[in-house]
Amino acid sequence: MSNQTTALSPAGKTTEPIASSADSFASLFEASISAGDFGKEGEIVKGTVVAVHRDNVIIDIGGKSEGIIALAEFADAQGQNTVKAGDQVDVYIESRENDDGLVTLSKEKADKMKVWDEISAACERDELIEGTISQRVKGGLSVTIRGGVKAFLPGSQVDLRPIRNLDKLIGQTYQFKVIKFNKKRGNIVLSRRVLLEKERDEQKTKTLETLEEGKVVKGVIKNITEYGAFVDLGGIDGLLHITDMSWGRVNHPSEIFQVGDEVTVRVLKYNAETERVSLGLKQTQEDPWSHAEEAFPPGKKVRGKVQSITDYGAFIELEPGVEGLVHVSEMSWTKKVKHPSKLVEVGQELECQVLEVDAKSKRISLGLKQLEPDPWTVFTEKYKPGDKISGKVRSITDYGVFIGIEEGVDGMVHKSDISWTAKVNSPSDFYKKNDEVEAIILSINHDEKKVSLGVKQLWDDPWPTIFTELPPGKLVKCKVVSVVDYGAFVHIRDGIEGHIPQSEIVVAKDENGEDGALHPGDEIEAEVANIDSQERRITLTMHTGRMGEAAAPTAAGPGEAKPSAQRASKTPKKSAAAEAAGGTIGELIKQKLGSKLAAIGDKKDDESGDED
Repeated sequence: MSNQTTALSPAGKTTEPIASSADSFASLFEASISAGDFGKEGEIVKGTVVAVHRDNVIIDIGGKSEGIIALAEFADAQGQNTVKAGDQVDVYIESRENDDGLVTLSKEKADKMKVWDEISAACERDELIEGTISQRVKGGLSVTIRGGVKAFLPGSQVDLRPIRNLDKLIGQTYQFKVIKFNKKRGNIVLSRRVLLEKERDEQKTKTLETLEEGKVVKGVIKNITEYGAFVDLGGIDGLLHITDMSWGRVNHPSEIFQVGDEVTVRVLKYNAETERVSLGLKQTQEDPWSHAEEAFPPGKKVRGKVQSITDYGAFIELEPGVEGLVHVSEMSWTKKVKHPSKLVEVGQELECQVLEVDAKSKRISLGLKQLEPDPWTVFTEKYKPGDKISGKVRSITDYGVFIGIEEGVDGMVHKSDISWTAKVNSPSDFYKKNDEVEAIILSINHDEKKVSLGVKQLWDDPWPTIFTELPPGKLVKCKVVSVVDYGAFVHIRDGIEGHIPQSEIVVAKDENGEDGALHPGDEIEAEVANIDSQERRITLTMHTGRMGEAAAPTAAGPGEAKPSAQRASKTPKKSAAAEAAGGTIGELIKQKLGSKLAAIGDKKDDESGDED
């Protein structure tokens, strides 16, 4: 039986015989392949851009179905998409048909596969690959290399030192070295740091060949710290310490430099074994102290800015690198400056005078007070010993009173020069701060700048005539100077003060019936009770014979000695001071001599009795 069949025409007529089913299927398959071969999965084929949409691109590769690719795969190094309909592109077939009946394509994989062989060959030959940094990705940067292939540049491989702002590198084109690639995964890892390290090593070798102490070299500020700046000399770093940056004062290196600045420095020290280099910038300039003596002679007035303040003074910058010290003792003639910050502050412009220059020790002594007249000089030109002065009490001590004579000049009244007739235990019993006082200049000590004053010297010594003018028992009018625990001091007349013991004070009771008290400035009457010539002291009492005054209205007036009858009419109980005030100086001498004679007589009687 024949295996052939005949084919009928549409009219039912018989035509040529039809091949067997197997041969027919094979021929049909081969015909379809030859007519519409668009590649197999995993192959790269050429396609035509049919349409460009917002997010994807439609590609015709000649098959029954069209393929689709994400628009992002067509971005160039700058992230721009320039693809348009009609463009011929190489694409990679990922699958022939997906669930939607479309062919899955990838331009990115096609680009990678095309250049993969080139990249592999470049790695084997240790060649460099040029690429443009396109965008920032997690952990580093994305770099577009040959054929638009995207490679990964880790952040640690971007530069020799970590870069904080990687965005500033986007769009930059560099040479890279491939350090890792995986064909199956289709990823490429690049490094720029390897090239920089190699370049640095080459520069370092070249730099070390010529590096030596004293040589002036150029470099770039690489890093800044609190204590200095690191300078890249070409493959090797040197330290420019803050103290070697300027002849002047530098608080922080950032005041002078920024990273990337070019500097010309001198090599101060170089250790070939440790490769440590110390640099100096100020050493490339003239030392300003070399002409300091000529520029700042003693006596010259200069201006400068306060750079720093210490407990003992203030440092003034006269010019970059040259500073002078205004010691606290040279700030004011009149003020006692506890701390310089009370008068000056950092950054303040000051005018001062040069006092002394020591260029070898790099020291200049300055003065502020020298710009004003010396109060001591003004005083000595105006006053001399014996002159009378007046001023206010500035301070009181246990040994005297300080009186302001002129601004900045004080004189001291020793307590022994306060009164002729009063024993001064404490000057505060007589004076208070800010009291107006007159005095005589006793002496002027120019070496120590001290002035000795005396108050009692305003009057002649009253003691030669004191017994005549103020005999015991005389009633006098006086004014209370001060009141102390043990009594009161009174002013009898110019140059003469007296003391009233507390037991001898008599004051009328007040309205409430309470005992009254004396106050400074009170006008009172008192009786001279005793005169001590050895201690030069006058003692008074307010226990006068009031009962006698009632019995004898014709008693002597104030200032006159009372009759002995009137004194005898006092109250029976007398004080010791009142008993002592009983007569003239002659009577007092007789009393003292009489007691001595009586004692001598008693001694003789005892001796004669023994002989019997």
